[in-house]
Amino acid sequence: MDRRKFIETSGAAAGAAVFGGTRNAAGNVSPEETQKSAGKAGIKLGLYSITYGGIWYKGEALLFDDLCRRAKEAGFDGVELDNKRPMGNPMDLDQRRREEMRNSAARYGLEIPCVAANNDFSSPIPEQRDCQLLMVHETARLARDLGAKIVRLFAAWPGVPIHEGSGTYDLVSDNFYTFSRQFPYVTRLDRWNFVKQSLAEAARMGEEYGVVMVLQNHAPLIRHWKDTLDLVKEVNSPWLKVCLDLPIFEKQEKEYIAEAVRTIGPLQVHSHYGGEYFRDKDNKARQKVIESHFGEPLPDYAHYIGLMGEIGYKGYFTFELCHPVLNEDHSRAGIEYVHEQVNLAREFMTNIIK
Repeated sequence: MDRRKFIETSGAAAGAAVFGGTRNAAGNVSPEETQKSAGKAGIKLGLYSITYGGIWYKGEALLFDDLCRRAKEAGFDGVELDNKRPMGNPMDLDQRRREEMRNSAARYGLEIPCVAANNDFSSPIPEQRDCQLLMVHETARLARDLGAKIVRLFAAWPGVPIHEGSGTYDLVSDNFYTFSRQFPYVTRLDRWNFVKQSLAEAARMGEEYGVVMVLQNHAPLIRHWKDTLDLVKEVNSPWLKVCLDLPIFEKQEKEYIAEAVRTIGPLQVHSHYGGEYFRDKDNKARQKVIESHFGEPLPDYAHYIGLMGEIGYKGYFTFELCHPVLNEDHSRAGIEYVHEQVNLAREFMTNIIK
């Protein structure tokens, strides 16, 4: 199968799984039904549960029902569930609890578009990769039970250590130098192939449970958007797609972003946005330059949304606050600040989409 044919056919399958077209006896969805369903959908905004996991701010994690209530009050269309404790670990959620979560979302008129895995498929140790695959398998089962159509995957997620009660990336820097020293006797190509083999297995799990696996363009093994696309193409499964996130692009030049979005095209079925926000003198929600990214260009979401419209994107943009939030004196901000950020983030992206 050539590259264009692969993208066209796999893109159609992705739309079918996400938008819920009619399946035949083999479990496939006709292109006609896919287009019919997709045409009724628009870009939707979601709130990612990692925002309220209790590790970035001073305060406790929310319960899932409280997350749904907050999302509804802020004006989001759905909630994305992280598969971490205390809210979304599959080991903690029996069938009764899963039904309660579905009921919570329905009560507030919300969808659960995605359940996010936090996996690292790059270890040269088979037992470690098997443990990660088992976690992804259970996450796919959870997604099915919650009515989600997507499971977000990483290639090699380093994790988030908890230091003195707060999440931090300082102890697991995601630059490639640190990553390569984790297993100094293994080449990058070795780890690439470990990830590719595991993604192929994960795609089969997605087919088993009727959910699309999507690979995010996140470091460290993935260096740029083309690595993400290459892994998906090399696995060559209609059950593995792309989650392209603008804030974590290695470069923010418009031409570079445009090339990525247009090349990936219909393989793109999920996306996130992040950052922090404030109100300007005209009372409009604006992006804030945060200390950890001082001197870096802010993501141009208006340009990105325009490109996504150009390729016919009909999925979710999910807001994630996934870094420590600090007051001006460098003390940890409280949960009220997170509530404010959630409201501003929804307003900011809604204005762009309109």
